[in-house]
Amino acid sequence: MKTDDLISLLGTHTEPVKSNHLRNTILAAVAAGAAASLCLMLLTLGAPETFSGGEGLGLKIVGLGLTLSLVAAGVWFLLKAARPGKISRKPVIAIGLVSFVALVAAIGLLFSSHPATWGAMLFGPQWAACLLCIPFFALLPFTSIIWALRKEAPTSPTWAGAIAGLVAGALGATAYTLHQASMSIPFMIFWYLGPILICVAIGAMLGSRLLRW
Repeated sequence: MKTDDLISLLGTHTEPVKSNHLRNTILAAVAAGAAASLCLMLLTLGAPETFSGGEGLGLKIVGLGLTLSLVAAGVWFLLKAARPGKISRKPVIAIGLVSFVALVAAIGLLFSSHPATWGAMLFGPQWAACLLCIPFFALLPFTSIIWALRKEAPTSPTWAGAIAGLVAGALGATAYTLHQASMSIPFMIFWYLGPILICVAIGAMLGSRLLRW
């Protein structure tokens, strides 16, 4: 068979690739992971606690705003990174800005308070629960996101794995926040972002192997 005939044969009966396939795959994986993380929280910690006052509810709203912002920025990155080609820096900048603003807010609140209260603002009975529960609740979301990414073609497996860990960790923190509000905003920033960063590091290590072409 001549080369021209082969090219002609390969070009027949072709169907256009659906542009929304990748988006639907990633979003479905994130949604499934979020539902699994929520179910895992309910099975292990029970029903969310209720608040009679507005302070606990306000802290819960702030916590959800932080974690869901990281989820949104992370999903934005994954939609870019799952395709072959150069990775956009805009989602990474958004993630960095969210984390930086949160950290500055926490430090500002600490310095605006009396040093004698810093220990109570940063440490409490919940810190160990955050350190253990958030990565635990992130296991199933991370698994579903990695499964979705393996169906695509990420150019940088390490970066994609790290952001998959970020999204999974943020979903784990979201599930924990839904159950129990933080003691203070500085506590939330340090003990939510800390476990999320652990998930990022683990995701980067696993992504370099699991997402390799």
